[in-house]
Amino acid sequence: MSDPRNVAHDKKVKQEKENHDPASGADAKPKKGRGKKAAAAADQNGAAANTPSPTEVAKVEHVPGELEKSTTVLSKLKEMEFHSRANIETLAELTLIIEDELKQKEFSEPVGALYSAQDRFQTKVAAFIESYEAKCESLKPSA
Repeated sequence: MSDPRNVAHDKKVKQEKENHDPASGADAKPKKGRGKKAAAAADQNGAAANTPSPTEVAKVEHVPGELEKSTTVLSKLKEMEFHSRANIETLAELTLIIEDELKQKEFSEPVGALYSAQDRFQTKVAAFIESYEAKCESLKPSA
């Protein structure tokens, strides 16, 4: 899990980027020739303007798009699981080719190790998808 402070900082940076309006000039750099005090005051004014009010902070804690984002994550996990199954099938085919057709017994063990590692990944990602689906279900509004 990520450190909650890092997550909060990343959200703040993202919000500041989204709220940045180059036409307004509010976030523009101070002009050359202005003193350090004037530049610091401009930075403080800009920081005060970008500081969310308590009601905005409450809205951030309950993210309205959390279900949609979680659903997107879930679909990506399912895509990974699909490709994992395809990799297992390909490794099984390669095992047969290496052992039976090519008679390269020295490569049987390494390809078998790859197959085992992919199978472990497949098992873990499937279990994780199951638990993440439950989380997505809990995010759906009650009817």
